[in-house]
Amino acid sequence: MQRLSTTDTDFAARLAALTEWEAGLDLAVEQTVAGILADVRARGDAALLEYTARFDRLQLGGAAELEIPRARIDAALTAIPSAQREALEQAAIRVRSYHEHQRQESWQYRDAEGNLLGQKITALDRVGIYVPGGKASYPSSVLMNALPAHVAGVGEIIMVVPAPGGELNDLVLAAAAIAGVDRIFTLGGAQAVAALTFGTATVPAVDKIVGPGNIYVATAKRQVFGRVGIDMVAGPSEILVICDGSTDPDWVAMDLFSQAEHDENAQAILLCPDASYLDRVGASIQRLLPAMERADIIRASLERRGAMVLTRDLDEAVAVSNELAPEHLELSVAEPEALLAAVRHAGAIFMGRYTSESLGDYCAGPNHVLPTSRTARFFSPLGVYDFQKRSSLIMCSEQGVQSLGRIASVLARGEQLTAHARSAEYRLK
Repeated sequence: MQRLSTTDTDFAARLAALTEWEAGLDLAVEQTVAGILADVRARGDAALLEYTARFDRLQLGGAAELEIPRARIDAALTAIPSAQREALEQAAIRVRSYHEHQRQESWQYRDAEGNLLGQKITALDRVGIYVPGGKASYPSSVLMNALPAHVAGVGEIIMVVPAPGGELNDLVLAAAAIAGVDRIFTLGGAQAVAALTFGTATVPAVDKIVGPGNIYVATAKRQVFGRVGIDMVAGPSEILVICDGSTDPDWVAMDLFSQAEHDENAQAILLCPDASYLDRVGASIQRLLPAMERADIIRASLERRGAMVLTRDLDEAVAVSNELAPEHLELSVAEPEALLAAVRHAGAIFMGRYTSESLGDYCAGPNHVLPTSRTARFFSPLGVYDFQKRSSLIMCSEQGVQSLGRIASVLARGEQLTAHARSAEYRLK
């Protein structure tokens, strides 16, 4: 990992270079994805079968085989070890409970002139959730995407998950059964996003697509936004740890590993005002890394995009964190609440020495689908609100329209929109 200090004259430039992520703007990827989207839109299921064979090495006898039978999903739930099923069920209870607090309700009121004003909340009719495959399978992502949709009242939940070589992960299917997913298709990549966006004879079109994926998935979501809704465009996973120098260095090293093991482009950063503590964490990394199952991926991630940063104090550490707006922020300090007020930009904040980021990934309750690449400055975690929409309510009384109509008439004529003005004026006494 790089060692930086906020007192270095080139600190800002080096940190910016380390954290910059522009892979989502790769022109070649943009063109490839645009071609796939157009092809699936034009040829439907035939294109899906070809891309599934090419990219996932899965030859199917027909489009009907893209959908996983309900019996196969139910069988996965009984096939997994009881400890895993119990863990999924307990996590699901906690995730559902947390998201029930986010449910929005309709409201209305009447003003002094008897006009009714308000807001009507309705759930989306159908959503698609993308669950990654490939290097790792993520049953936790199924829970985090599907359960908020259920709490919101979404009518139908469609899941897509790649099955490289025809391999399906029983934990992923079991999580789908527990989370109440309605239908599952063995689709991945940009072609899955295309199918959910445009629909085919086999795959229904949805209103919104959520869930993380690789660069092709992220690019496809960006390109189809506007025809369908999306949650966010996700980049590589990130963790930023602010430590006061008193947490067990092995704990912090493993917290950094927990994100670095996702892929070689993941980012792990430690901020601390104690130089000797950074040395101790560095020693822990060297000692613990060889025993990790994904050691090569972790090592590549830490060497490519990881850093340990010496700050003047904890306040400066928070200031640096706010600039980076990390996906996951750990406040591994004695009094995390004292720092919390100064934190402005972070996807999820993990407070105290005992709160590892991994608890949020699986079972604490809050959603783990979080903004990356500094987008926590304006994006929020996935939640129930992503699956509900708002409609404004306006009902004028005979008395109320007399004043509102005159205001509207003046403003409309000021904009030279005479029909607008006369529409309001017709209702005046």
